Amino acid sequence: MSEDSQKRIDKFLWSVRIYKTRALATEACKKGKILIDGTSVKASRLAKQGDRLDVKKPPVVYSYIVKDFPKSRISAKLVSEYLQDITSPEELKKLEINESFFVKRDRGAGRPTKKDRRTIDNLTQE
Repeated sequence: MSEDSQKRIDKFLWSVRIYKTRALATEACKKGKILIDGTSVKASRLAKQGDRLDVKKPPVVYSYIVKDFPKSRISAKLVSEYLQDITSPEELKKLEINESFFVKRDRGAGRPTKKDRRTIDNLTQE
């Protein structure tokens, strides 16, 4: 296979902006958060076109199909040319549920007072 038809998985995850740095992508591989076709992989594993990637970023498991490999890191607008997002709607709903759990506070409001903390605790217990 030519060099253009496969690429290290850590480098690929960084170049299509799934992870901010290559070190974070490598760390995710070490922790078993990256699966190719259902198998946990090392950072040096070569990804091929058509591979199914599962990326565990709690609480969601994102799923992608590899379309092609960029030469270097690409802009966010171009990601759809290299990846097909096949994440299920059920997985994406987990994000909405998780956001509603946290109480929104105004920026610069400082730490909650004891009274505020009791109110927050009462809201989250109900």
